Amino acid sequence: MTLKSISRATSARQFRHGAGLLTAALLAGCAAVGPDYAAPEPATPATWRGAAAARVAVAPTAPEDLASWWRRLDDPTLTGLIEQAMQGSLDLRAAQARLREARARRALAGANRFPTVAASATASVSKGSAETGGGATRDLYNAGFDASWEPDVFGGLRRGVEAAQADLEASEASLRDGQVSLAAEVALNYVELRAFQARLDIARANAASQTETLQLTQWRAQAGLTTALDVEQARANLEQTRAQIPTLETSRAEAEHRLEILLGQQPGTLADSLSGPAGIPAIPARVTVGIPADTLRQRPDVRAAERKLAAETARIGVAEAERYPNFNLSGSLGLEALSVGALASGDAVARTLLGGVAAPIFDAGRIRRQVEIQTAVQEQALVSYEATVLNALAEVENALVALTNTQKRRENLQSAAQAARLAAQLARHRYTVGITDFQTVLDTERTVLTLEDSLKSSEAEGVSALIQLYKALGGGWSPVPATHIAANAQGTSP
Repeated sequence: MTLKSISRATSARQFRHGAGLLTAALLAGCAAVGPDYAAPEPATPATWRGAAAARVAVAPTAPEDLASWWRRLDDPTLTGLIEQAMQGSLDLRAAQARLREARARRALAGANRFPTVAASATASVSKGSAETGGGATRDLYNAGFDASWEPDVFGGLRRGVEAAQADLEASEASLRDGQVSLAAEVALNYVELRAFQARLDIARANAASQTETLQLTQWRAQAGLTTALDVEQARANLEQTRAQIPTLETSRAEAEHRLEILLGQQPGTLADSLSGPAGIPAIPARVTVGIPADTLRQRPDVRAAERKLAAETARIGVAEAERYPNFNLSGSLGLEALSVGALASGDAVARTLLGGVAAPIFDAGRIRRQVEIQTAVQEQALVSYEATVLNALAEVENALVALTNTQKRRENLQSAAQAARLAAQLARHRYTVGITDFQTVLDTERTVLTLEDSLKSSEAEGVSALIQLYKALGGGWSPVPATHIAANAQGTSP
Protein backbone atom coordinates (compact mmCIF):
# COMPACT_ATOMS: atom_id res chain seq x y z
CA MET A 1 0.00 0.00 0.00
CA THR A 2 1.37 3.39 -0.94
CA LEU A 3 1.76 6.33 1.38
CA LYS A 4 -0.90 8.23 -0.61
CA SER A 5 -3.49 5.42 -0.25
CA ILE A 6 -2.79 5.17 3.48
CA SER A 7 -3.38 8.92 3.81
CA ARG A 8 -6.66 8.68 1.90
CA ALA A 9 -7.86 5.74 4.00
CA THR A 10 -7.02 7.61 7.17
CA SER A 11 -8.92 10.66 5.94
CA ALA A 12 -11.92 8.50 5.08
CA ARG A 13 -11.94 6.99 8.56
CA GLN A 14 -11.73 10.46 10.07
CA PHE A 15 -14.61 11.61 7.91
CA ARG A 16 -16.78 8.64 8.88
CA HIS A 17 -15.92 9.12 12.54
CA GLY A 18 -16.79 12.84 12.35
CA ALA A 19 -20.02 12.05 10.54
CA GLY A 20 -20.87 9.58 13.27
CA LEU A 21 -20.28 12.18 15.93
CA LEU A 22 -22.40 14.67 13.99
CA THR A 23 -25.26 12.18 13.65
CA ALA A 24 -25.14 11.37 17.35
CA ALA A 25 -25.15 15.06 18.18
CA LEU A 26 -28.18 15.70 15.99
CA LEU A 27 -30.07 12.78 17.51
CA ALA A 28 -29.21 13.82 21.04
CA GLY A 29 -30.09 17.45 20.37
CA CYS A 30 -33.84 16.88 20.36
CA ALA A 31 -34.34 17.97 23.97
CA ALA A 32 -33.10 20.99 25.87
CA VAL A 33 -32.15 20.92 29.54
CA GLY A 34 -33.79 23.25 32.01
CA PRO A 35 -37.46 23.94 32.75
CA ASP A 36 -39.93 24.47 29.91
CA TYR A 37 -41.66 27.80 30.34
CA ALA A 38 -45.41 28.07 30.85
CA ALA A 39 -46.96 31.53 31.10
CA PRO A 40 -48.62 32.13 34.49
CA GLU A 41 -52.37 32.68 34.58
CA PRO A 42 -53.10 35.28 37.26
CA ALA A 43 -56.45 35.29 39.01
CA THR A 44 -58.53 38.34 38.08
CA PRO A 45 -61.86 39.65 39.39
CA ALA A 46 -64.90 39.38 37.15
CA THR A 47 -65.45 43.16 37.09
CA TRP A 48 -64.27 46.41 38.62
CA ARG A 49 -65.57 47.38 42.05
CA GLY A 50 -65.56 51.10 41.34
CA ALA A 51 -67.14 50.99 37.87
CA ALA A 52 -70.75 51.54 38.96
CA ALA A 53 -69.96 54.49 41.22
CA ALA A 54 -67.84 56.10 38.49
CA ARG A 55 -70.72 55.70 36.04
CA VAL A 56 -68.64 53.83 33.46
CA ALA A 57 -69.70 50.81 31.43
CA VAL A 58 -67.79 47.53 31.68
CA ALA A 59 -67.59 45.50 28.47
CA PRO A 60 -64.99 43.43 26.58
CA THR A 61 -62.71 45.72 24.59
CA ALA A 62 -60.18 45.36 21.79
CA PRO A 63 -56.78 47.10 21.71
CA GLU A 64 -58.00 49.29 18.85
CA ASP A 65 -60.70 50.76 21.12
CA LEU A 66 -58.07 52.29 23.42
CA ALA A 67 -55.35 53.00 20.86
CA SER A 68 -56.37 56.67 20.44
CA TRP A 69 -58.42 57.31 23.57
CA TRP A 70 -57.51 61.03 23.57
CA ARG A 71 -59.77 61.61 20.56
CA ARG A 72 -62.72 61.03 22.86
CA LEU A 73 -61.87 64.29 24.64
CA ASP A 74 -62.70 66.10 21.37
CA ASP A 75 -59.78 68.53 21.56
CA PRO A 76 -57.90 68.88 18.22
CA THR A 77 -55.00 70.67 19.89
CA LEU A 78 -54.46 67.81 22.32
CA THR A 79 -54.67 65.26 19.50
CA GLY A 80 -52.03 67.17 17.53
CA LEU A 81 -49.71 67.39 20.53
CA ILE A 82 -49.87 63.65 21.22
CA GLU A 83 -49.22 62.84 17.57
CA GLN A 84 -46.19 65.15 17.62
CA ALA A 85 -44.95 63.53 20.81
CA MET A 86 -45.16 60.05 19.27
CA GLN A 87 -42.83 61.27 16.53
CA GLY A 88 -40.42 63.47 18.46
CA SER A 89 -40.20 62.08 22.01
CA LEU A 90 -36.63 61.48 23.12
CA ASP A 91 -37.77 58.74 25.51
CA LEU A 92 -39.40 56.85 22.65
CA ARG A 93 -36.30 57.24 20.52
CA ALA A 94 -34.24 55.68 23.33
CA ALA A 95 -36.78 52.85 23.64
CA GLN A 96 -36.61 52.27 19.88
CA ALA A 97 -32.82 52.04 20.11
CA ARG A 98 -33.13 49.48 22.92
CA LEU A 99 -35.53 47.49 20.76
CA ARG A 100 -33.07 47.47 17.85
CA GLU A 101 -30.39 46.30 20.27
CA ALA A 102 -32.63 43.44 21.42
CA ARG A 103 -33.32 42.44 17.82
CA ALA A 104 -29.59 42.32 17.10
CA ARG A 105 -28.95 40.25 20.23
CA ARG A 106 -31.66 37.83 19.17
CA ALA A 107 -30.03 37.45 15.76
CA LEU A 108 -26.62 36.97 17.41
CA ALA A 109 -27.99 34.23 19.68
CA GLY A 110 -29.43 32.45 16.65
CA ALA A 111 -26.17 32.75 14.73
CA ASN A 112 -24.29 30.98 17.52
CA ARG A 113 -26.09 27.74 16.65
CA PHE A 114 -24.61 27.53 13.16
CA PRO A 115 -21.12 26.58 11.94
CA THR A 116 -18.50 29.19 11.21
CA VAL A 117 -16.55 29.04 7.96
CA ALA A 118 -13.46 31.09 7.20
CA ALA A 119 -11.26 31.35 4.12
CA SER A 120 -7.50 31.74 4.31
CA ALA A 121 -4.51 31.93 2.00
CA THR A 122 -0.81 32.15 2.87
CA ALA A 123 2.47 32.26 1.04
CA SER A 124 5.85 31.85 2.72
CA VAL A 125 9.48 31.80 1.66
CA SER A 126 12.08 30.39 4.04
CA LYS A 127 15.81 29.81 3.79
CA GLY A 128 17.62 27.46 6.09
CA SER A 129 20.98 28.03 7.74
CA ALA A 130 23.97 27.13 5.63
CA GLU A 131 25.63 25.64 8.71
CA THR A 132 22.75 23.31 9.66
CA GLY A 133 20.54 22.88 6.60
CA GLY A 134 22.56 23.62 3.57
CA GLY A 135 21.08 27.08 3.08
CA ALA A 136 18.22 25.80 0.91
CA THR A 137 15.32 28.09 0.05
CA ARG A 138 11.82 26.64 0.46
CA ASP A 139 8.53 28.11 -0.79
CA LEU A 140 5.13 27.07 0.61
CA TYR A 141 1.69 28.13 -0.62
CA ASN A 142 -1.68 27.13 0.77
CA ALA A 143 -5.29 28.24 0.41
CA GLY A 144 -8.51 26.79 1.74
CA PHE A 145 -11.48 26.90 4.09
CA ASP A 146 -11.69 26.24 7.82
CA ALA A 147 -14.98 25.34 9.52
CA SER A 148 -15.97 24.68 13.10
CA TRP A 149 -19.24 23.85 14.81
CA GLU A 150 -20.34 23.17 18.34
CA PRO A 151 -23.49 21.00 18.14
CA ASP A 152 -26.17 22.10 20.59
CA VAL A 153 -26.54 18.62 22.04
CA PHE A 154 -28.15 19.57 25.35
CA GLY A 155 -29.98 22.69 24.21
CA GLY A 156 -27.94 25.37 25.95
CA LEU A 157 -27.74 27.49 22.81
CA ARG A 158 -31.42 26.93 22.08
CA ARG A 159 -32.29 28.15 25.56
CA GLY A 160 -30.12 31.17 24.85
CA VAL A 161 -32.11 31.87 21.69
CA GLU A 162 -35.32 31.42 23.66
CA ALA A 163 -34.13 33.92 26.26
CA ALA A 164 -33.05 36.42 23.59
CA GLN A 165 -36.43 36.12 21.86
CA ALA A 166 -38.21 36.78 25.15
CA ASP A 167 -35.93 39.78 25.78
CA LEU A 168 -36.84 41.10 22.33
CA GLU A 169 -40.54 40.76 23.07
CA ALA A 170 -40.03 42.45 26.45
CA SER A 171 -38.28 45.38 24.74
CA GLU A 172 -41.15 45.61 22.29
CA ALA A 173 -43.63 45.70 25.18
CA SER A 174 -41.50 48.32 26.95
CA LEU A 175 -41.65 50.52 23.86
CA ARG A 176 -45.43 50.22 23.86
CA ASP A 177 -45.49 51.00 27.58
CA GLY A 178 -43.49 54.12 26.78
CA GLN A 179 -46.19 55.11 24.29
CA VAL A 180 -48.86 54.60 26.95
CA SER A 181 -47.02 56.77 29.46
CA LEU A 182 -46.15 59.42 26.90
CA ALA A 183 -49.74 59.88 25.71
CA ALA A 184 -50.94 60.16 29.30
CA GLU A 185 -48.20 62.59 30.32
CA VAL A 186 -48.86 64.87 27.35
CA ALA A 187 -52.58 64.86 28.10
CA LEU A 188 -52.07 65.48 31.83
CA ASN A 189 -49.73 68.40 31.24
CA TYR A 190 -52.04 69.82 28.60
CA VAL A 191 -55.01 69.68 30.97
CA GLU A 192 -52.88 71.25 33.69
CA LEU A 193 -51.86 74.07 31.34
CA ARG A 194 -55.49 74.73 30.35
CA ALA A 195 -56.47 74.70 34.02
CA PHE A 196 -53.85 77.34 34.85
CA GLN A 197 -55.08 79.44 31.95
CA ALA A 198 -58.66 79.18 33.23
CA ARG A 199 -57.59 80.03 36.76
CA LEU A 200 -55.70 83.04 35.43
CA ASP A 201 -58.87 84.22 33.72
CA ILE A 202 -60.78 83.79 36.98
CA ALA A 203 -58.16 85.72 38.95
CA ARG A 204 -58.15 88.55 36.42
CA ALA A 205 -61.96 88.69 36.33
CA ASN A 206 -62.10 88.81 40.11
CA ALA A 207 -59.41 91.48 40.15
CA ALA A 208 -61.52 93.55 37.76
CA SER A 209 -64.56 93.09 39.99
CA GLN A 210 -62.58 93.98 43.08
CA THR A 211 -61.26 97.07 41.30
CA GLU A 212 -64.85 98.20 40.90
CA THR A 213 -65.41 97.52 44.59
CA LEU A 214 -62.36 99.61 45.46
CA GLN A 215 -63.71 102.48 43.36
CA LEU A 216 -67.07 102.13 45.09
CA THR A 217 -65.48 102.48 48.54
CA GLN A 218 -63.46 105.47 47.38
CA TRP A 219 -66.60 107.21 46.15
CA ARG A 220 -68.41 106.45 49.38
CA ALA A 221 -65.44 107.70 51.41
CA GLN A 222 -65.34 110.93 49.42
CA ALA A 223 -69.08 111.33 50.06
CA GLY A 224 -68.51 110.81 53.77
CA LEU A 225 -70.58 107.61 53.83
CA THR A 226 -67.70 105.39 54.98
CA THR A 227 -64.18 105.62 56.36
CA ALA A 228 -60.72 105.07 54.89
CA LEU A 229 -60.74 101.67 56.58
CA ASP A 230 -63.10 100.28 53.95
CA VAL A 231 -60.94 101.76 51.20
CA GLU A 232 -57.76 100.14 52.49
CA GLN A 233 -59.49 96.82 53.08
CA ALA A 234 -60.76 96.86 49.49
CA ARG A 235 -57.28 97.76 48.26
CA ALA A 236 -55.69 94.91 50.26
CA ASN A 237 -58.24 92.45 48.89
CA LEU A 238 -57.51 93.55 45.31
CA GLU A 239 -53.74 93.35 45.71
CA GLN A 240 -54.02 89.93 47.30
CA THR A 241 -55.90 88.70 44.23
CA ARG A 242 -53.41 90.31 41.89
CA ALA A 243 -50.56 88.62 43.78
CA GLN A 244 -51.93 85.22 42.73
CA ILE A 245 -51.54 86.03 39.02
CA PRO A 246 -47.70 85.83 38.78
CA THR A 247 -47.71 82.46 40.56
CA LEU A 248 -50.32 81.11 38.15
CA GLU A 249 -48.33 82.49 35.21
CA THR A 250 -45.24 80.67 36.43
CA SER A 251 -47.12 77.39 36.79
CA ARG A 252 -48.68 77.83 33.34
CA ALA A 253 -45.24 78.42 31.77
CA GLU A 254 -43.79 75.37 33.53
CA ALA A 255 -46.60 73.16 32.22
CA GLU A 256 -45.97 74.51 28.72
CA HIS A 257 -42.25 73.76 28.98
CA ARG A 258 -42.93 70.22 30.21
CA LEU A 259 -45.11 69.70 27.16
CA GLU A 260 -42.34 70.90 24.88
CA ILE A 261 -39.84 68.52 26.47
CA LEU A 262 -42.28 65.62 26.02
CA LEU A 263 -42.53 66.54 22.35
CA GLY A 264 -38.74 66.73 22.01
CA GLN A 265 -38.85 70.47 21.29
CA GLN A 266 -37.08 73.49 22.70
CA PRO A 267 -38.78 75.63 25.37
CA GLY A 268 -40.88 78.35 23.80
CA THR A 269 -41.80 76.40 20.66
CA LEU A 270 -45.46 75.99 21.68
CA ALA A 271 -45.95 79.48 23.09
CA ASP A 272 -47.94 80.80 20.12
CA SER A 273 -50.04 77.69 19.48
CA LEU A 274 -51.07 77.36 23.13
CA SER A 275 -51.62 81.02 23.94
CA GLY A 276 -55.08 81.20 22.39
CA PRO A 277 -58.24 80.79 24.47
CA ALA A 278 -59.30 77.20 25.04
CA GLY A 279 -61.15 75.44 27.80
CA ILE A 280 -60.37 72.33 29.78
CA PRO A 281 -61.38 69.23 27.76
CA ALA A 282 -64.74 67.82 28.83
CA ILE A 283 -65.30 64.27 30.06
CA PRO A 284 -67.28 62.34 27.41
CA ALA A 285 -70.84 61.37 28.26
CA ARG A 286 -70.08 57.65 28.02
CA VAL A 287 -66.91 55.93 29.22
CA THR A 288 -66.33 52.20 28.70
CA VAL A 289 -63.68 50.08 30.38
CA GLY A 290 -62.74 46.51 29.62
CA ILE A 291 -63.03 43.59 31.98
CA PRO A 292 -59.98 42.99 34.22
CA ALA A 293 -58.71 40.10 32.11
CA ASP A 294 -58.75 42.35 29.03
CA THR A 295 -56.81 45.01 30.90
CA LEU A 296 -54.02 42.61 31.84
CA ARG A 297 -53.73 41.55 28.21
CA GLN A 298 -53.80 45.16 27.05
CA ARG A 299 -51.20 46.58 29.44
CA PRO A 300 -47.68 46.51 27.95
CA ASP A 301 -45.96 46.59 31.34
CA VAL A 302 -47.65 43.32 32.30
CA ARG A 303 -46.57 41.83 28.98
CA ALA A 304 -43.01 43.06 29.50
CA ALA A 305 -42.86 41.54 33.00
CA GLU A 306 -44.18 38.22 31.69
CA ARG A 307 -41.60 38.17 28.87
CA LYS A 308 -38.79 38.95 31.34
CA LEU A 309 -39.96 35.98 33.39
CA ALA A 310 -39.82 33.80 30.27
CA ALA A 311 -36.28 35.00 29.52
CA GLU A 312 -35.01 34.27 33.03
CA THR A 313 -36.64 30.83 32.92
CA ALA A 314 -34.83 30.02 29.68
CA ARG A 315 -31.53 31.14 31.19
CA ILE A 316 -31.84 28.40 33.79
CA GLY A 317 -31.46 25.98 30.88
CA VAL A 318 -28.40 27.88 29.68
CA ALA A 319 -26.83 27.46 33.11
CA GLU A 320 -27.90 23.81 33.35
CA ALA A 321 -26.24 23.02 30.00
CA GLU A 322 -22.85 23.79 31.54
CA ARG A 323 -23.16 20.55 33.54
CA TYR A 324 -23.00 18.44 30.37
CA PRO A 325 -20.24 17.69 27.85
CA ASN A 326 -19.48 20.07 25.02
CA PHE A 327 -18.94 18.62 21.57
CA ASN A 328 -16.93 20.32 18.88
CA LEU A 329 -16.42 19.51 15.23
CA SER A 330 -13.84 21.27 13.11
CA GLY A 331 -12.30 20.69 9.75
CA SER A 332 -10.44 22.26 6.89
CA LEU A 333 -10.29 21.75 3.16
CA GLY A 334 -7.68 23.42 1.04
CA LEU A 335 -4.68 23.30 -1.25
CA GLU A 336 -1.04 23.13 -0.22
CA ALA A 337 1.98 23.10 -2.52
CA LEU A 338 5.56 24.23 -2.85
CA SER A 339 4.76 26.41 -5.86
CA VAL A 340 1.81 28.44 -7.08
CA GLY A 341 1.40 26.36 -10.21
CA ALA A 342 1.26 23.11 -8.23
CA LEU A 343 -1.83 24.31 -6.33
CA ALA A 344 -3.97 23.27 -9.31
CA SER A 345 -2.93 19.61 -9.14
CA GLY A 346 -5.03 16.98 -7.42
CA ASP A 347 -2.18 16.02 -5.16
CA ALA A 348 -2.29 19.52 -3.57
CA VAL A 349 -5.59 18.83 -1.83
CA ALA A 350 -5.32 18.73 1.97
CA ARG A 351 -8.12 18.12 4.42
CA THR A 352 -8.63 17.50 8.11
CA LEU A 353 -11.64 16.63 10.24
CA LEU A 354 -11.51 16.69 14.02
CA GLY A 355 -14.07 15.87 16.67
CA GLY A 356 -13.66 16.72 20.33
CA VAL A 357 -15.56 16.50 23.58
CA ALA A 358 -14.98 18.25 26.90
CA ALA A 359 -16.88 17.57 30.10
CA PRO A 360 -16.61 19.21 33.53
CA ILE A 361 -15.21 16.93 36.22
CA PHE A 362 -14.44 19.25 39.13
CA ASP A 363 -15.29 22.96 39.39
CA ALA A 364 -15.79 23.35 43.16
CA GLY A 365 -19.55 23.76 42.69
CA ARG A 366 -19.31 26.72 40.31
CA ILE A 367 -21.89 25.40 37.85
CA ARG A 368 -24.28 24.32 40.60
CA ARG A 369 -24.10 27.77 42.20
CA GLN A 370 -24.67 29.42 38.84
CA VAL A 371 -27.84 27.37 38.40
CA GLU A 372 -28.96 28.36 41.90
CA ILE A 373 -28.27 32.02 41.12
CA GLN A 374 -30.27 31.90 37.92
CA THR A 375 -33.12 30.07 39.65
CA ALA A 376 -33.25 32.83 42.26
CA VAL A 377 -33.23 35.45 39.49
CA GLN A 378 -36.14 33.64 37.85
CA GLU A 379 -38.04 33.65 41.14
CA GLN A 380 -37.46 37.41 41.42
CA ALA A 381 -38.84 37.86 37.91
CA LEU A 382 -41.92 35.86 38.91
CA VAL A 383 -42.49 38.02 41.99
CA SER A 384 -42.00 41.14 39.86
CA TYR A 385 -44.60 39.86 37.39
CA GLU A 386 -47.10 39.15 40.15
CA ALA A 387 -46.50 42.62 41.63
CA THR A 388 -47.01 44.20 38.20
CA VAL A 389 -50.34 42.41 37.84
CA LEU A 390 -51.53 43.57 41.26
CA ASN A 391 -50.36 47.11 40.56
CA ALA A 392 -52.23 47.13 37.25
CA LEU A 393 -55.48 46.10 38.91
CA ALA A 394 -54.97 48.63 41.73
CA GLU A 395 -54.26 51.48 39.30
CA VAL A 396 -57.57 50.92 37.53
CA GLU A 397 -59.50 50.82 40.79
CA ASN A 398 -57.71 53.94 42.05
CA ALA A 399 -58.51 55.79 38.84
CA LEU A 400 -62.19 54.78 39.11
CA VAL A 401 -62.36 56.00 42.70
CA ALA A 402 -60.68 59.28 41.72
CA LEU A 403 -63.08 59.73 38.80
CA THR A 404 -66.07 59.14 41.08
CA ASN A 405 -64.95 61.55 43.77
CA THR A 406 -63.87 64.32 41.41
CA GLN A 407 -67.28 64.19 39.75
CA LYS A 408 -68.98 64.53 43.13
CA ARG A 409 -66.66 67.34 44.17
CA ARG A 410 -67.22 69.21 40.92
CA GLU A 411 -71.00 69.03 41.30
CA ASN A 412 -70.78 70.36 44.86
CA LEU A 413 -68.43 73.16 43.86
CA GLN A 414 -70.67 74.16 40.97
CA SER A 415 -73.57 74.68 43.39
CA ALA A 416 -71.35 76.45 45.90
CA ALA A 417 -69.83 78.81 43.30
CA GLN A 418 -73.27 79.72 41.95
CA ALA A 419 -74.49 80.52 45.45
CA ALA A 420 -71.32 82.49 46.24
CA ARG A 421 -71.68 84.66 43.14
CA LEU A 422 -75.27 85.47 44.07
CA ALA A 423 -74.23 86.23 47.67
CA ALA A 424 -71.51 88.60 46.43
CA GLN A 425 -74.00 90.49 44.28
CA LEU A 426 -76.42 90.83 47.18
CA ALA A 427 -73.68 91.92 49.59
CA ARG A 428 -72.46 94.64 47.24
CA HIS A 429 -75.99 95.89 46.67
CA ARG A 430 -76.74 95.95 50.41
CA TYR A 431 -73.43 97.75 51.05
CA THR A 432 -74.24 100.32 48.36
CA VAL A 433 -77.54 101.18 50.02
CA GLY A 434 -75.93 101.11 53.48
CA ILE A 435 -77.69 98.03 54.85
CA THR A 436 -74.59 95.91 55.57
CA ASP A 437 -70.96 96.55 56.43
CA PHE A 438 -68.03 96.27 54.06
CA GLN A 439 -66.60 93.17 55.77
CA THR A 440 -69.47 91.14 54.34
CA VAL A 441 -68.57 92.32 50.85
CA LEU A 442 -64.94 91.34 51.36
CA ASP A 443 -65.86 87.88 52.65
CA THR A 444 -68.22 87.13 49.77
CA GLU A 445 -65.72 88.31 47.16
CA ARG A 446 -62.98 86.14 48.64
CA THR A 447 -65.37 83.20 48.72
CA VAL A 448 -66.23 83.69 45.06
CA LEU A 449 -62.58 83.72 44.06
CA THR A 450 -61.79 80.65 46.15
CA LEU A 451 -64.76 78.61 44.91
CA GLU A 452 -64.36 79.52 41.25
CA ASP A 453 -60.67 78.67 41.42
CA SER A 454 -61.45 75.37 43.15
CA LEU A 455 -64.14 74.59 40.59
CA LYS A 456 -61.71 74.94 37.70
CA SER A 457 -59.16 72.85 39.55
CA SER A 458 -61.77 70.14 40.15
CA GLU A 459 -62.71 70.12 36.45
CA ALA A 460 -59.07 69.55 35.59
CA GLU A 461 -58.79 66.87 38.28
CA GLY A 462 -61.80 65.06 36.80
CA VAL A 463 -60.29 64.97 33.31
CA SER A 464 -56.93 63.97 34.78
CA ALA A 465 -58.60 61.09 36.61
CA LEU A 466 -60.10 59.95 33.30
CA ILE A 467 -56.67 60.17 31.64
CA GLN A 468 -55.19 58.11 34.47
CA LEU A 469 -57.96 55.59 33.94
CA TYR A 470 -57.15 55.25 30.24
CA LYS A 471 -53.47 54.89 31.14
CA ALA A 472 -54.28 52.24 33.76
CA LEU A 473 -56.28 50.35 31.15
CA GLY A 474 -53.20 50.25 28.92
CA GLY A 475 -54.51 52.63 26.27
CA GLY A 476 -52.36 54.70 24.00
CA TRP A 477 -50.26 52.28 21.96
CA SER A 478 -50.78 51.39 18.35
CA PRO A 479 -51.60 47.81 17.34
CA VAL A 480 -48.84 48.15 14.69
CA PRO A 481 -45.97 45.85 15.78
CA ALA A 482 -43.37 47.76 17.72
CA THR A 483 -40.63 46.12 15.64
CA HIS A 484 -42.00 48.06 12.66
CA ILE A 485 -41.90 51.27 14.68
CA ALA A 486 -38.29 50.75 15.63
CA ALA A 487 -37.30 49.84 12.08
CA ASN A 488 -39.10 52.85 10.64
CA ALA A 489 -37.21 55.09 13.04
CA GLN A 490 -34.05 53.95 11.23
CA GLY A 491 -35.63 54.32 7.81
CA THR A 492 -35.47 50.55 7.21
CA SER A 493 -37.93 47.73 7.08
CA PRO A 494 -37.74 44.81 9.50
